[in-house]
Amino acid sequence: MSRIRILAEAVANRIAAGEVVERPASVVKELLENALDAGADSVRIETEMGGKRMIRVIDDGHGMMHDDALLAFERHATSKLRSADDLITISTLGFRGEALPSIASVSRLLLETRDASEAEGTRVEFAGGKLVGVKPAGLPAGTTVSVADLFYCVPARRKFLKSDTTELGHIASLVTHYALANPTKQFTLTTPTQEIVNCSPTEKLADRVYQLFGRQALDELVEIPSVSAAFRAAITEPEMEAGEEAATLTVSGFTSRPDIQRPNRNGIYVFVNRRLVRDRLILHAIHEAYRNILPPSVFPATLLFLEMPYDEVDVNVHPAKIEVRFRRSQFVHDFTRDAIRQALMGSRPIASFATAAGAALAPNPAAPPASFAGGLAEANPDSGVPRAMIPLMEELGVGSGVGSDYSAANGFDLASAPAQPVPQKFPFERGSSFPGGYSPGAMPAGPGREPNWAENFSRAGANVPATLPRTGANCGLEAAGAGEREFYRRGERRRALDCGPARGARARALRTAPGSATSGKGGSAADADAAGVRAFTTADRNFRKDCGRTGRERI
Repeated sequence: MSRIRILAEAVANRIAAGEVVERPASVVKELLENALDAGADSVRIETEMGGKRMIRVIDDGHGMMHDDALLAFERHATSKLRSADDLITISTLGFRGEALPSIASVSRLLLETRDASEAEGTRVEFAGGKLVGVKPAGLPAGTTVSVADLFYCVPARRKFLKSDTTELGHIASLVTHYALANPTKQFTLTTPTQEIVNCSPTEKLADRVYQLFGRQALDELVEIPSVSAAFRAAITEPEMEAGEEAATLTVSGFTSRPDIQRPNRNGIYVFVNRRLVRDRLILHAIHEAYRNILPPSVFPATLLFLEMPYDEVDVNVHPAKIEVRFRRSQFVHDFTRDAIRQALMGSRPIASFATAAGAALAPNPAAPPASFAGGLAEANPDSGVPRAMIPLMEELGVGSGVGSDYSAANGFDLASAPAQPVPQKFPFERGSSFPGGYSPGAMPAGPGREPNWAENFSRAGANVPATLPRTGANCGLEAAGAGEREFYRRGERRRALDCGPARGARARALRTAPGSATSGKGGSAADADAAGVRAFTTADRNFRKDCGRTGRERI
């Protein structure tokens, strides 16, 4: 007995249903694509219990005749392909002819259709893959497909479905995707209690985004202008054949500003020839466009449309037709990345005050008229932007046209009078030093002599150069009053006691003094301060010996 056998038609249909019909949203996807391929201008989707109990798709496209309505439930029966060569240039959303027989094998299906050329329509009913009845009916032009009790004959598949809310969310997301891809068509999604989606036909994609997401979401997006380029062969791709130079790739859509971030990729919609796809190549191109703009753990919101010849993309690589394969993937990747990055660069934020001030600029009255490529115009006096009044150079008393390159002599026009010296606030006599200071000439010579960097400030021809004051002689302490001298000395004492060695010595003195807290007697703060001053003096002396700088400079 042979071990290999041909499966029955019902078993083959259920196997195909496992690939095509995953959940109620899969049924809506197949029926919605059939409606769009039929040229429908209006599509209405009705659901109950998240699509588990009932799904009804109504369209006004061209319907089917009586014989076509019956033939549509045969496996691999389709009106979209004629030969194997048609697989290379698939222009429709559906093409395999597996949707209706697969759905009918796992549900109760009712098909109502009428072609515009016929007087009456046809009603076909299936249950669990078996034909229940066929009869004529008076119907409007178009097609209505009702799917009830999904997976009623396959309990194992039905128990894997999620809650009604979750399944309805998948259906709403799918309808939203196709509504974005077809802004010139009307889409409606309803339940027995509410209307979830209702989009009237629009001419612009921005209007459809506003209908689905609202004004706030539209303001967060940056438009990607439609850009096109001829296909070019990369190093790793096949050479261009004769006649393929005219093939072009067009990229358009919307993408979010850099300050808009999403925690996942659910806000990324990619359409190739109006077909919703989830392609890793395009997702990588989007992430590359936002490199160094967004952190790696967040994602943008992008609505991307790619238009290309049908022979440049293969859509027959996934059972659910949600993945595609590009013939020249490297060029598609790089061109998509550059288009998004160019749109982001053109939308960089600019400070509002800079824009307003740029509109109020005017040429300098003293300068000759100039022309600007941006068409800079005279500022409006009523614009409210403050204007800086720049006086003429002659009014400043420093000459006419100083530093300008458009004067009459085409050069500098400095004043002939020499500049007057600024009077000194503190007069110094030649050969004198600061009070309390020391003269470099009186310093001892030899290896132990302190370095005096003030000698570099000696003036030529002076008998004795003027020197900078010592720390204790700042601001003429001897000439100051008694109150000022006392204030200065107290400040010096506070700074001396604030150094590290002084703080440590003072603390030790307080601990070891006869009147400390450990001995039970009253301590003496004056003794502690004296110990701190002595520690500071010792540290200051040691430091000056080490590096030649004063301890006060160290502090």
